[in-house]
Amino acid sequence: MELRHLRYFLAVAEERHFTRAAERLHMAQPPLSQQIRQLEAELGVRLLERTRRRVELTDAGAAFLRRVRAILAEVDDATEEARRVAAGLQGRLTVGCVGSATYSLLPAFARRLRAELPGIDVAFRGEMLVPDQVKALLAHEIDLALLRPPVDDPAVRVETLRTDRLIIALPDRHPLARRPRLRVADLRGEDLVVHAAGTSVMYGKVLALCHEAGFEPRVRHQVAETSTLVTFVAAELGVAVVPEPVAELGVAGVAYRPLADAGAHIELAAAVRADDRSPALARTLAVLGDLVDAGR
Repeated sequence: MELRHLRYFLAVAEERHFTRAAERLHMAQPPLSQQIRQLEAELGVRLLERTRRRVELTDAGAAFLRRVRAILAEVDDATEEARRVAAGLQGRLTVGCVGSATYSLLPAFARRLRAELPGIDVAFRGEMLVPDQVKALLAHEIDLALLRPPVDDPAVRVETLRTDRLIIALPDRHPLARRPRLRVADLRGEDLVVHAAGTSVMYGKVLALCHEAGFEPRVRHQVAETSTLVTFVAAELGVAVVPEPVAELGVAGVAYRPLADAGAHIELAAAVRADDRSPALARTLAVLGDLVDAGR
């Protein structure tokens, strides 16, 4: 028994006439009659009662018809699903976001994906540290990471999305908050809140900026999450150098000021497994690229 036999039977059962069924199937009537007889012989039951003018279903034929319709509907659905998956219009993805991307890029990205790729089920994990993102990528726990490079692993492919300026987050009652623009040198002697060493490229970036400005930073607090860092600033536990998108995280008591230093910027990148050829991922990356380009 083949699917074509089921489609032949369905046409005859619905048309109640071999000639009309043959026309519907774009085939001659004698081969159609022969195929139906072969199907009945294989099943060992009579499915149709034939008269000169009309064809009627036997009780066995009526029962068989119900199952045939369900089977063919499932086959058609499976075919359509396979085509949509192959075209990147259906699938499942998990996206991990570094802290600053969680606040600035994730909301618009999620809305855009729902609008343009509704067949892709996308889950998000926010406030992920870069080492955790890389581990999750390689373990197939996430499929796309929005992170701060560098990533030194040949199994991960990294593409820069944009370059973010660095700004100063400081308590809104701090004397430096009265200035419209700051330099890294202005942080000499200030208590600093930084991302923990080994968890974020921001730790090394802040230290390098301070050294270039000619002083050793006074690091008082190291934290894992960007939201915690900004909360510490609001609590007047220190000041922080952060990517500009962090300002999207509205925390009362925090002021943000731009940095005038030439090297005060950091990249945001998309990272995926180097061998991942998922069509859904390719379409998701295209949507992400369009979104970032529109924001420039």
